[in-house]
Amino acid sequence: MKDVLSRRQFLEVSSAAWAASALPLSMRSAVPPARGPYRGTICFFSKVVPQMNWQDLAKSAKAAGFGGIDLTVRGHGHVDPKNAAEDLPKAAEDLPKAVEAIRAEGLEVPMITTNLLTADHPTAVPILSTAQKLHIPYLKPGYYRFKFTDLRKEAEEFSEQFKGLVELAAKYQVQVGFHNDANFFGAQTWDLDRVMQTLDPKWAGYYWDIENGTITGGGDGWRNDAWLAMSRMKMVGAKDFYWAKSQTGEWRVKGCPIGQGMCNFKKFLPMLAEANFQGPISLHMEYEVPGASVPEGLAISREKCDEVMAAAKQNLDTLKAMVHAAYEGA
Repeated sequence: MKDVLSRRQFLEVSSAAWAASALPLSMRSAVPPARGPYRGTICFFSKVVPQMNWQDLAKSAKAAGFGGIDLTVRGHGHVDPKNAAEDLPKAAEDLPKAVEAIRAEGLEVPMITTNLLTADHPTAVPILSTAQKLHIPYLKPGYYRFKFTDLRKEAEEFSEQFKGLVELAAKYQVQVGFHNDANFFGAQTWDLDRVMQTLDPKWAGYYWDIENGTITGGGDGWRNDAWLAMSRMKMVGAKDFYWAKSQTGEWRVKGCPIGQGMCNFKKFLPMLAEANFQGPISLHMEYEVPGASVPEGLAISREKCDEVMAAAKQNLDTLKAMVHAAYEGA
């Protein structure tokens, strides 16, 4: 019968299927793996509008279409723990209020951005314990700055400090995602890989930023870095840039709207989809918004925040379309 496979045909098909399943995911091109939708939360990074109060921040982010807020819990942020050494830290007082205001608008707070570097900092326990009570699963620590005296020794010290912070965070059931900022230790995932492998992947991983990865990796080098981080990917930072010459002839990073720069989202996002990444994606805006004058991503007045949020919506729409295409093949 024509509809019945011959024994030879059956063996050929079976062998091909087995061979395909034995290949690494990145090499299974004949039959693309079935992918579901992205179910995580695309967040607005609150750094860009520091003068907005919590209620206005939440309402504006919701109107733009965001699902959550990446909330700054650091100096000059939306929750400032500067009084942490005195009695009850301010972070422990204000963080619940901020989260309540944001959640009242139907948004999530899946992650907070902090300046924490060590477990013994006076704000560490208050921030982590409050995050646990509020069921905030992810935390971004601060940045370890090289002194350029003995880089190997400094890297070891930074690694130990990060390890201590992760171990403390684990006690409070908060996951720590290390941000690969191009200007500091950990700019490339390899910097932290040795100590990261000694830490429980449930609590320690990466907050990988494609812009910083492209700045430090150049060309396609960012893909190696992203691949190394992928198995421990906790959060993702989304922003874009290109290189431009300054008036003095120096090449500098020039921020721009998502999809208009050098970051290869069309290659990076499918990597996330293939790994079934479902953590938060934090959308950053570190460029000058036309008509809003936003130096280094910080708006200068409340009146200009509307222009900033309008630009944020445009970035979000672009990002959502690319995420949808990567995860669902549309």
